[in-house]
Amino acid sequence: MKIALLGYGRMGKVIERIALERGHEIVLRKGSSDTFEDLHKADVAIDFSIPDAAVSNISTCLEQGIPVISGTTGWLENYHEMVKLCEQQNGAFIYGSNFSLGVNIFFELNDYLAKIMSKFNQYKVEMEEIHHTQKLDAPSGTAITLANRIIENSDYSSWALENAKNDELLINVKRIENIPGTHSVFYNSEVDTIEIKHTAHNRDGFALGSVIAAEWIIGKKGVFTMKDVLELN
Repeated sequence: MKIALLGYGRMGKVIERIALERGHEIVLRKGSSDTFEDLHKADVAIDFSIPDAAVSNISTCLEQGIPVISGTTGWLENYHEMVKLCEQQNGAFIYGSNFSLGVNIFFELNDYLAKIMSKFNQYKVEMEEIHHTQKLDAPSGTAITLANRIIENSDYSSWALENAKNDELLINVKRIENIPGTHSVFYNSEVDTIEIKHTAHNRDGFALGSVIAAEWIIGKKGVFTMKDVLELN
């Protein structure tokens, strides 16, 4: 499989290493100042760039008939536009706030716990996410996914980063050097706390998941998620 890497920072280099280990070829390594030359040679593109570049990267791939996997966060106000473009182009597209296999299992655990806890209003929910200092968006896309799924299964109306109201789910954000990603969900009452937590030890899990998604999407048409890739539906 021939892969175009859109975004060649730390994550891009880890994805490259894992893709090569799995027998794939890298035909394009696009940094912030590079062009899309050689994109046409790719069977699939993996986008781990920056929020300002994501829409351009995804739309260029779809317009050229290249399936695209995007793990870039912080651009989701344009997500439905990309879904529409994918449908217009009869293309293939996966966006994931987190491609780690463990995190996607964690998403399912979060859903299950949220449904159970919706019956017990004595518990107040809050979250914490910790990432490296180079991460540009806050809260993380993973934290937003977790929060939105809790909101879907509770009386919370939205999330907030500070001064949360009674109907808002508080997300505490921390930026600490060399932390790949830690996410915690707390259900606090006066008598106890229930906590679920995922801690990434390195970037390999995110990279492996994106390559597995790229392998999976070949030959398919439509808009998918990691739930489709991992058969968690």
